[in-house]
Amino acid sequence: MAAGDMQQVSLATFAGGCFWCMVHPFDQMPGVLEVVSGYTGGTTENPTYEEVCSGTTGHYEAVQITFDPRQITYEQLLEVFWRQIDPMDSQGQFYDRGPSYRPAIFYHDLQQRALAEQSKARLNASGRFPAPIVVPILPAGKFYPAEDYHQDFYQTHPEHYQRYRQASGRDIFLAQFWGQSSK
Repeated sequence: MAAGDMQQVSLATFAGGCFWCMVHPFDQMPGVLEVVSGYTGGTTENPTYEEVCSGTTGHYEAVQITFDPRQITYEQLLEVFWRQIDPMDSQGQFYDRGPSYRPAIFYHDLQQRALAEQSKARLNASGRFPAPIVVPILPAGKFYPAEDYHQDFYQTHPEHYQRYRQASGRDIFLAQFWGQSSK
């Protein structure tokens, strides 16, 4: 394959609570090539779901998005990210509590860091939320894909996924603050 034929790709990594709920909003977007559920930000190599949920590894449940920046921008991905989470809650997301469910933006380069900080500052200044935005912006580290049964969960287990979303309180929150829900 000639160098000119190679597709330019970039990575974006976001933690927004349960990774099942973070895949679907990005998955069908033009320019998004892949969304992988996994673990990042911790100290244990190749952690399992059970280890991460125990809160002892330091990992976040996250999604890593491979995208074509000629078709979709990092700024557009940030906008989608903010509309999936409660940015005022640093201790988990909705019904899921604990270290593995904390929200975060993991930047892959200094440009992503600057764009994430600008996006966060704009959201904070918007007055949309009654409390400060507390989502940390952290350097991306090693990302470990989650077990196969977690990948594309909204497609492989649609009824379970919908019950979980509804029971978690995520959709109620999104409707309250954004006027819609992103399933």
